[in-house]
Amino acid sequence: MLQQFFLVCSGVDRDLIRECSAREQTKYAGIGATVFFTALMAFIASAYALYTIFDNLFAAVGFGIIWGLLIFNLDRFIVSTLRKKESRFAEFLQATPRIILAIIIAVVISKPLELKIFEKEINQVLLEQKNELTLSNKSQIAQQYTPEIQQINQEISDLKTEVVAKEKEVNDLYETYISEAEGRKGTQLIGKGPVYKEKRDKHDAALQELQLLRTGNTKKIAVKESAVQNLITQQKAQEANTQPIIDGFDGLMARVNALNELPWLPSLFIFLLFLAIETAPIFAKLFTSKSEYDFKLQDTEDAVKTWVKQKVDQRKTLLQTDISLNKKVYSDLAEEEEIYLHKRKKARELMQLQADAFFNLQKKQF
Repeated sequence: MLQQFFLVCSGVDRDLIRECSAREQTKYAGIGATVFFTALMAFIASAYALYTIFDNLFAAVGFGIIWGLLIFNLDRFIVSTLRKKESRFAEFLQATPRIILAIIIAVVISKPLELKIFEKEINQVLLEQKNELTLSNKSQIAQQYTPEIQQINQEISDLKTEVVAKEKEVNDLYETYISEAEGRKGTQLIGKGPVYKEKRDKHDAALQELQLLRTGNTKKIAVKESAVQNLITQQKAQEANTQPIIDGFDGLMARVNALNELPWLPSLFIFLLFLAIETAPIFAKLFTSKSEYDFKLQDTEDAVKTWVKQKVDQRKTLLQTDISLNKKVYSDLAEEEEIYLHKRKKARELMQLQADAFFNLQKKQF
């Protein structure tokens, strides 16, 4: 039962293969098994690749089955259409397009399995890339907000500096009128004279200005600090909104690119393994000598060709014979007087009708 299934997979003529020896049937069953397991590997590989893309098990399995059947049909077609020829070079030339197709199929099959085999290493590469993208993303977002934040902070600093400068002015005026009262500076007279009162009034006016300036600048600073906090909040929100995009940076193309960052030698051997599996049925037929099944298949095809050629020749002969007979029949009829008289009578009637029709047409014009 299993051998019959693999024979179907190999694409052989089952009626012919049944007439062959057991060894011949085993050989083609092996070729069919290779075709089947290659399609199975294609199903697994494509299902994993599509699961990576869609993140849906049912969709991945469904498309994987379609892809596996497609590869199965291609491989079966490739193997079943190869014919043994007298020259090895002619056989290889015949198989060249199929070998190229096998290489393409091997690449398509091996790549998703490489992604699964090296999944941990790929995840590490993707983590490093995500970290770099996160830092780059934060830097780009910061470029949008940092200049405005820095400008507002500078304005806050200027307001604070203005208050500090006013405080220094008030302190200096305080020291001036105190020194006048103690007689250390100014008139150097101890006591609270007119000069002291003048300096004290100037200090009190400056102090009042300081209080007003401090109150006004405090409100301005509070508003500007609130604006800075809002900008920082917006920056954090934008970083939070864009972070899921970076976290989702693990699709098929990203994983393939990450795989290319790993050492190439393991990937090469995996590709060569699948290439060997994919091309095994082709090279098995190329490197084996003409066997019992090949001879019987060629005999069957030659018989069909001969039969078709005979039918074509018969049709050509029949056509030529029919043409010759028709010529002879019409040649004999042309010499009979009865047919001549009948033909002349009908021709006369036709000419009369044409003359009448022409006369009526001309008559209508006048």
